[in-house]
Amino acid sequence: MKEGKSVKFNLQQQNHQNGHLSPFKLAKLLDPDASWDKDQLGDVLHWIRQAVALVCGLLWGAIPVVGGVWFIAFLLISTGIIYGYYAMILKVDEEDFGGHGALLQEGLFASISLFLLSWILVYSLGHF
Repeated sequence: MKEGKSVKFNLQQQNHQNGHLSPFKLAKLLDPDASWDKDQLGDVLHWIRQAVALVCGLLWGAIPVVGGVWFIAFLLISTGIIYGYYAMILKVDEEDFGGHGALLQEGLFASISLFLLSWILVYSLGHF
């Protein structure tokens, strides 16, 4: 058992020394001077959008609200948070990542599904 741990530790050390393993730190999420690659930034934007979708879906279902105007409100809130995050907090050059369209589209369709699912479930269960 000790041997398995030491082999894993040595492998991690070798990967880290070779530059293959870059640990992700939470402080990087708010650091405008941090360097981002396209996949890392895409993942962060995707998960932020999923969190916003879940919160909005739960909130919309619990209040309860219905109608297309609330769907549009979710899209505006979600897109505004994503834009504000990468443009104002991280201050990345959007052209390095495919432009505004590519960055604003990260996680959009999955978040719509999550938003609608949580909204409908909470609304249905709470107002049966």
